[in-house]
Amino acid sequence: MIRPDKTDRALLNLLQEDLPLTHRPFAALAARLELTEPALLDRVTWLRDEGYITRFGPFFDAAAMGGAFCLCAMAVPAADFDAVLTKVNARPEVAHNYERAHRLNMWFVLATETPEGIAQTADAIERETGLKVLRFPKLQEFYIGFRVAA
Repeated sequence: MIRPDKTDRALLNLLQEDLPLTHRPFAALAARLELTEPALLDRVTWLRDEGYITRFGPFFDAAAMGGAFCLCAMAVPAADFDAVLTKVNARPEVAHNYERAHRLNMWFVLATETPEGIAQTADAIERETGLKVLRFPKLQEFYIGFRVAA
């Protein structure tokens, strides 16, 4: 198995910190790493294809735009986990989804365009799966600036 090299690690760190707001942001990053833009894009593609990057994109503050976020949990029977996971993840409102070794073994975040969208989406998931969606709405925002050093 090929592992990320020093340049890949530097690229991963740059992607987490500051994607330049320019017409060609990858060209700007490539210049910082002394790469061509196509070479940098090839590395990003490889990192994604190999699973080192699982998601790459902007993070929008739904609440600041009139929407809402809500942490949700479900107790999913082990035999049904994959089927329920497929149904939950098919919804565009699901920001991410994690399996946990706990009675509440499925945790996911809903991000909706309106505060009412949380209840509508969670209710729809309950109807589709036959399982209760526990809702843990955000009471206070904490910005931690989470980064993972590559």
